[in-house]
Parts: sequence; C-alpha cells; structure tokens
Amino acid sequence: MSDQNNIHSMLKIVVNSNCTCSLNRVKVSQSAADLKQFCLQNAPQDPLLKGVPTSVNPFKTRSGCLLL
Repeated sequence: MSDQNNIHSMLKIVVNSNCTCSLNRVKVSQSAADLKQFCLQNAPQDPLLKGVPTSVNPFKTRSGCLLL
C-alpha cells in the first residue's frame, strides 16, 4: 500500500510540475508598469478616487423622520 501512495504522490508532483512549466512568466518590472498604466487609465471612473455623487450614494445620511 505504501508503494501505491508513493506512486500517487509522485504523479501529483509530475502533474504540478508540468502545469508550472507551461505558465507564461512576466518580469516584475513589466507587471508593475502594466498595473500602473491600468490604474492611471481607470482613475477617472474610480469611485474611491473621484467620490460618489450624493444623488446616487446609498450610504448618505438621511434626514430626520418625516411623519412628525
């Protein structure tokens, strides 16, 4: 039984190695430049940077009770 478990674990390692080898690798500097470009392109539409208009803000403070 131990030999079968060993073969199974080795097979998992081989499959994992094949998956890892097939990945396209990108330099960190290139990834950082791409991320910076993406952030700068989408900054005008980002509500965290631009803010949310009060007319569509669901979390704005409500006025007092209108029934009184």
